[in-house]
Amino acid sequence: MEIRPYAETDAAATLSLFLAAVTETASAHYSAEQIAAWARPVERDVAQWNLARKSRNTYVATIGGEVAGFSDVGDDGYIDMMFVAPRFGRRGVAGALLTHLHGIAVGAGASELYTNASITARPFFEQHGFAVVAEQHPVTLGVAMTNYRMVLPL
Repeated sequence: MEIRPYAETDAAATLSLFLAAVTETASAHYSAEQIAAWARPVERDVAQWNLARKSRNTYVATIGGEVAGFSDVGDDGYIDMMFVAPRFGRRGVAGALLTHLHGIAVGAGASELYTNASITARPFFEQHGFAVVAEQHPVTLGVAMTNYRMVLPL
């Protein structure tokens, strides 16, 4: 496995991975209505996705040259996205990305890592030392979701 900075050429692969992770993996914990509001595949534009990924400190994990996962971390330690392709699940991709992000955040002087974890991602973050500080119910396109504000002091 290799972890490297996101490149513009990763846009289509990371968008496809995001959609697969939401519609396949997260569908175990969210309703069809919630998945549709979260994924919004018709609204997703590769160029806009690329700009969003480039505006964040995004990293890509590859296995055999294939994008297996991606994540990002702000200088303040905020992890906005952490997604793994369903076919690469439970193979250490998210853990490797988190270890990489941890080092980046420490180097940037962050005092904590924090995220808004999905129901699906919560156990992963708990296994890596994060604690739930709040259950949240954001509304997307009129659809209530559940996620958890989670924090790991550095």
